[in-house]
Amino acid sequence: MNRSNWVERLFQIIRFLWVCLLIYLSFKIVVFASPLLYPFIISLLIALIIHRPVTFLTKKARIPRWLSVTLALLLLIAVSGGVVTVIITETVVEIGELARKLPVFSSELAQYLQRTISQDFLTGFYEQIQWLYTQLDLESKKKLDNTIGQGITSITQTGQQLIVQFLDSLKNFLVSLPNLATVSVISILGAFFIAKDFFLWEARFRRVLPSGVNSRIDQIFKDLKSALFGFVKAQLTLISLTAAIVIIGLLILRVQYAVTIGLLTGLVDLLPYLGTGTVFIPWIIYLFFKGNYSLVIGLSILYGVVLIFRQIIEPKIVAENVGLDPLLTLVALFVGLQLFGFLGLIIGPVSLVLINALVKANVLTDIWRYIKG
Repeated sequence: MNRSNWVERLFQIIRFLWVCLLIYLSFKIVVFASPLLYPFIISLLIALIIHRPVTFLTKKARIPRWLSVTLALLLLIAVSGGVVTVIITETVVEIGELARKLPVFSSELAQYLQRTISQDFLTGFYEQIQWLYTQLDLESKKKLDNTIGQGITSITQTGQQLIVQFLDSLKNFLVSLPNLATVSVISILGAFFIAKDFFLWEARFRRVLPSGVNSRIDQIFKDLKSALFGFVKAQLTLISLTAAIVIIGLLILRVQYAVTIGLLTGLVDLLPYLGTGTVFIPWIIYLFFKGNYSLVIGLSILYGVVLIFRQIIEPKIVAENVGLDPLLTLVALFVGLQLFGFLGLIIGPVSLVLINALVKANVLTDIWRYIKG
């Protein structure tokens, strides 16, 4: 390798390290600034959501933009508040209904256990254990006593930890309520000012950046917006299909309130890990103890069908609506799940969407060309 090639390779390494440093600093800035500026990030998202309706009202109705922004925000707050109110109301009603029926369920379960396990069986089992204990030598008895003592201590400590964690979570939630109200007010005010002067802020932002960067950002935002709506559409499609399968299955099993239960199952299907199991698993366990084995088998089959259907169809639907390869979507879901837990089921596809947008906008190509010189 001659001197000119060696110098060129050295500058390539320097440019590569410089790009890595910029990416690292950008990541650190985002991590540092996010807790401080997240209300205004929410404001920006709200402003982007209402931008088109506000522009339409301003042009077609010929009203001031500040008034259009105010009307759009009021409508958004009314719809969001209405949805939250309905969810909370329905949840409270369902909890009250469950609390009313819980003693009946407990009584039925106790009667079933009493019928299944007779007193003679329990007495004989206790006598058998007692006889086996008397046959042990002194050292084995001590080890068994220590093991039982450690088990009881472990169970007690676990129960205490669960209670403490629950109380801490409740305390943190109550403490966060004032902060949540403050963040909501700041986010709405920030959204108002951003949406009112949207074009002004856009012009200021574009003046700071080179023209080439502006075109890349336009392409990235276009792809991200398309992918975001596609992701929402995919989730709505999945929960609709899940609800339809559950409703049809429950109608075949002749279960009462099949439509209501199916719609509820479709909604809870959005919950990572749990999903439809939130409805099916407690229901199946209760029916098993109650002795309704035919319905237990039917619900178990239906639950299995729903799980298999979700595993097969989810990557395909998400890929088609978001514009990603099904295999890459499946990889993103799995990697996100392993790295971030249940939040990774969202972080994984979103990260893949962002990388895909950068690739389509030739950002990675530009970076590679810069490194090569």
